[in-house]
Amino acid sequence: MRTQVAIIGSGPSGLLLGQLLSKAGIDNVIIDRVDRDYILGRIRAGVLEVGAVGMMDRAGAGQRMHAEGLVHDGFALSFSGRRHRIDLKGLTGTSVMVYGQTELTRDLMDQREADGGVSIYDAANVTPHDFDGESPYITYDKDGVSHRIDCDFIAGCDGYHGPSRAAVEGRGLKTYEKVYPFGWLGILADVPPVDHELIYANHARGFALCSQRSLTRSRYYVQVPLSDKVEQWSDDAFWDEIRRRLPADVAEAMVTGPSIEKSIAPLRSFVAEPLRFGRLFLVGDAGHIVPPTGAKGLNLAASDVHYLFEGLQGFYGEKSMAGIDAYSARALSRIWKAERFSWSMTMLLHRFPAEGDFGQKVQEAELDYLSSSEAAQTAMAENYVGLPY
Repeated sequence: MRTQVAIIGSGPSGLLLGQLLSKAGIDNVIIDRVDRDYILGRIRAGVLEVGAVGMMDRAGAGQRMHAEGLVHDGFALSFSGRRHRIDLKGLTGTSVMVYGQTELTRDLMDQREADGGVSIYDAANVTPHDFDGESPYITYDKDGVSHRIDCDFIAGCDGYHGPSRAAVEGRGLKTYEKVYPFGWLGILADVPPVDHELIYANHARGFALCSQRSLTRSRYYVQVPLSDKVEQWSDDAFWDEIRRRLPADVAEAMVTGPSIEKSIAPLRSFVAEPLRFGRLFLVGDAGHIVPPTGAKGLNLAASDVHYLFEGLQGFYGEKSMAGIDAYSARALSRIWKAERFSWSMTMLLHRFPAEGDFGQKVQEAELDYLSSSEAAQTAMAENYVGLPY
């Protein structure tokens, strides 16, 4: 098989890139080691920056998002028994969209299928080759038969554990990582959200987050030690704990119910540099991970796709390598700003016993300053809605 761009990974970044390329008349093939149902069964975040919303529209897959997504003009910070609202719309003139990543992925898959795009699922031993030269290719096995895809470029949209970053280990790749000493215990439940906007809570017992997927489905989280196991937490225990960490009026208004999904996610920050190795590019989680505080993971993947798509469009439309040559530096500049923001929100809202009383007092002072300074709130709002591409 021959294509112009071979995309490894059928998650949001791979699908979004594939749709943009197809719309621009650039031939592409998506290949994934798992099947469609497995990908759609994964529960992920769902707060979209304005840039990500625009990318979905450019891909021709934004219709259902606009019909069912929830526009949020702000969010609340809860601390010291009170709530302070960050007015995103008032401070920045823009908002965010709450729309589940699973639904976004489904929309992109459906649009690709309707457009006749080629996606290969259940591909084993996917391996990129010869990306240092001008004739890269991918090999894979399916149904006991070995296959090869020749291409001009390879986009590694295959996540942290995929073959793309593994293929560039030892080729000048440098990684940066911070592991946080706790995780998020999260549940998904078919109950109405406790508030029409998200609530981020800093409490003596630990961080909590009230979020949502729709007007009838809620997603809640609490900070827990890394040693905790999901099996230790019954639904009742979770509901009791999150209510302890919220203001009394919020706790009283919370509707509880059986969980659909329950899991503990460790928190870490990770960046790989560079993101380009010859004709292979790292995109999304293949090149970086952020803690979920601030909702930057999916949005960073979208901005990576933006920069890579611009580079590929320039190559095929203008025969220019300028955008491709600039991809890594442009993407990493925005990635590190988002990493900084996610780190700062994580440090601001979670409890860090190892930091002692001094660290706790500094955190309290930061929250107090934030609630009284429009300049500080504007900086937070600008980062939350997303820095420009």
